[in-house]
Amino acid sequence: MQIGNIKVRVTAVTLAVFLFFVVLVALYILATGDIYALFWAVPAVLMLLIIPMILNYMSQKQYASLVPMYEAEAKNARIREINLNRLGEPVRIKGVVEQVYFQFLNRPQYLVADRTGEISVKMFTSPMEDVQKGDVVEVLGTVVKRYILTGDAVINCVSIRKVKNNQQS
Repeated sequence: MQIGNIKVRVTAVTLAVFLFFVVLVALYILATGDIYALFWAVPAVLMLLIIPMILNYMSQKQYASLVPMYEAEAKNARIREINLNRLGEPVRIKGVVEQVYFQFLNRPQYLVADRTGEISVKMFTSPMEDVQKGDVVEVLGTVVKRYILTGDAVINCVSIRKVKNNQQS
């Protein structure tokens, strides 16, 4: 579903929960014959779909509003240059996606590599375009610790988009 320039996505888990409760309500109606239960059941089941969609829209809208600021402030960096000394700095990296994790939860994590190394790129909403293993991408984000108090440097991604192979540095 598209609202403006934001593509709202529903996760597989959300869809599975929605379908589970649709079947559960249908079985209840068939078993009891209580069609008046539909007055509360239909809106409740629809909310299982609508609320995650609203949250996804709000999250993507917030991230989209941050992109112009990051494009202006982010410094180009090679992956080997990113370390804990750069915590909180906005960076721009280009590289190849080697792995994609948790995409089915709309909270994807990418392993992006360039010729100097590889780094984990975490995004807390679904990206504007589908990014798969092998894609050459440009990442805008902030350098953060992997875990709150410890861990190596990772990128908290604001934007990840595909670029042409010849644009990779």
